[in-house]
Amino acid sequence: MQAIVVTPVKDALGPTLETIKAVKNARGNFYYWVFNDYSTDQTRIALESAQRELGFQLVHLEELTQNPSPNYKTVLQLSQKNALEAGLPLIIVESDVKVQQDTLTALVSFAQSNPRTGLVGAITHDEEGKVNFPYLKFKKYKNKGSVKTDRSLSFCCTLISKPFLEKYDFSNLDKSKDWYDTHISYKSLELGFENHVLMDLPVWHRPHGSRPWKQLKYKNPVLYYFKKWFSGKDKI
Repeated sequence: MQAIVVTPVKDALGPTLETIKAVKNARGNFYYWVFNDYSTDQTRIALESAQRELGFQLVHLEELTQNPSPNYKTVLQLSQKNALEAGLPLIIVESDVKVQQDTLTALVSFAQSNPRTGLVGAITHDEEGKVNFPYLKFKKYKNKGSVKTDRSLSFCCTLISKPFLEKYDFSNLDKSKDWYDTHISYKSLELGFENHVLMDLPVWHRPHGSRPWKQLKYKNPVLYYFKKWFSGKDKI
């Protein structure tokens, strides 16, 4: 096996099933875990059907924690435990991302060839092949292969290396937060690792497709920021 691959899921069933099928169709040998984070009964039933058809490990987080969604910290902690026990790196593919057949093996190959790697992410594109959120800040490097960066990476499609997993315990993650890609990116640098974005390894990303409520940022920004700041949602 080359890596542990995980996908956190919160409804958005159509894109989620595309994500899962793309991961299962990717080249290479991977353990694949899907974490269902308090989705609807419809999503739960569909995921269980997909599990029988495609073959992956499915975890319903409601059976493990009473903490309301989002439970990204729990996903990261369980995934780190699985990766360390298997002696493998961890790849996160979020449920609004569609990988290509060579995406996962390319991430593993880069990390193996660059042993100081902490995190390495695939560049995100829209359906037309243009660099999009959250990596717009890297679009000026579009003609490069890899970019070493001190800026934060997203977990859209990102490998976390085995040496970094061994050095930083995710049980130390701040439980008051919802998302941890920025924190873990900077912790990687703090511990002496390097972070990279692979500009020649595109994945199709539908921004905020994994958390549909966040589309409010574009449709009704006033309501979005009300939920973000006053309802305690989306804490980074």
